[in-house]
Amino acid sequence: MAQHKHIKNIAFIFARKGSKGIKNKNIKNLLGKPLIAWTIETAKKSNLIDSVYVSTDCENIADIAIKYGAEVPFIRPKSLASDNTPEVMAWQHAIEFIKNEMDITFDNFISLPCTSPLRDVEDIDNAIYAFCKQSPDLLISVSESNRNPYFNMVLKDKHGFCKRVIDSGEVIHNRQSAKKVWDITTVIYISKQEYIMNTHDILSGRVIAFNIPKDRSIDIDTELDFKYAEYLLKKAKGLA
Repeated sequence: MAQHKHIKNIAFIFARKGSKGIKNKNIKNLLGKPLIAWTIETAKKSNLIDSVYVSTDCENIADIAIKYGAEVPFIRPKSLASDNTPEVMAWQHAIEFIKNEMDITFDNFISLPCTSPLRDVEDIDNAIYAFCKQSPDLLISVSESNRNPYFNMVLKDKHGFCKRVIDSGEVIHNRQSAKKVWDITTVIYISKQEYIMNTHDILSGRVIAFNIPKDRSIDIDTELDFKYAEYLLKKAKGLA
């Protein structure tokens, strides 16, 4: 059995095979390399991250992840890689495997979804610093929302008529007058393994928000998102 090891920060990248919006999204070519490679390479640049693990149900994704420097200690069970599987269950599986099969314990769990390839290493490091300083149950990354449920977001009733998602009882004439809201981004999540193992809803605890600029917070879900990410990357490299 491997000798017990305790480290401070482990980064996990969860990349399943299935994707409805974009076929083979997590390994789709983005400016010359697979989408997942951007996150692996950024994570490995951080001096605060001790190990980078990929959790996937796909051997091909595993091979590509290893090629770009990540470790893939297991293939995720198919039952934890469906469209309807709560993400927290994949998180719990990864923690259990690292602890029970590899005899590794760690302080901070860091999830870096590969659908946010524009994050900087500074985003990762500063989020870790913020988490360690404030000691919440969970840190999520956010960006300021362009839409607001108090002002310009609506839902339809059973008759098809629209009303604001949240009716504050006040007359709000512009978005600036409404309560400020934020979009959760997929740039980074940080938590403690004890919290993850004992929750079914990651937002139910003491959660803090770490702000990420709009140009680095894109979450690729559609072909249009992918094209926009390509444009932003080209622009950052002086190619657009």
